[in-house]
Amino acid sequence: MARALVCYGTGEGQTAAVAERVADVLEKAGHDPTLVHLAHSPADLEPDTYDGIVVGASIHRGSHQAYVETFVREHCETLNRRPSAFFSVSLTAAHDDPEDRAPAAALLEAFLEETGWKPDGTLAVAGALKYSEYGLLERFVMRRIAGRAGGDTDTSRDYEYTDWEAVESFAREFAALLRSDA
Repeated sequence: MARALVCYGTGEGQTAAVAERVADVLEKAGHDPTLVHLAHSPADLEPDTYDGIVVGASIHRGSHQAYVETFVREHCETLNRRPSAFFSVSLTAAHDDPEDRAPAAALLEAFLEETGWKPDGTLAVAGALKYSEYGLLERFVMRRIAGRAGGDTDTSRDYEYTDWEAVESFAREFAALLRSDA
């Protein structure tokens, strides 16, 4: 059994939900996952004490959370030495057309290039529109953005676009990597 750190940054909670699913899959595969929200990480968090590390972040206004980037920069050497994986959550990844999904992949790649991290696996996964959780201004802005993209604009409900099978497949691949690295 490998000890796995599953850490993340989230804006509206969908990245946390993805991280929880990754941790569940790792646990079902016989590993011991620890789930940490990096905005509230314990002061004594030591990534180098884990056998493998998964990091997740969401894209808002064209970039991932700064605190996730700081974590990756500070622990890049450990991340590059251990089995590691990165998932990036965004609404752009929800598009059917690969050309429309390209910006999400480009932001994921830019994050890795800027931090120097070379994870063993990556996943760009669709997030959610959580109109019920937005304030009036944010709801208006998100509705306009969704409308321009041909997306869902009924603000009386929320929309989840996450491909949970892709998330579980990503986590199973990481679980297998942990087994093979042991």
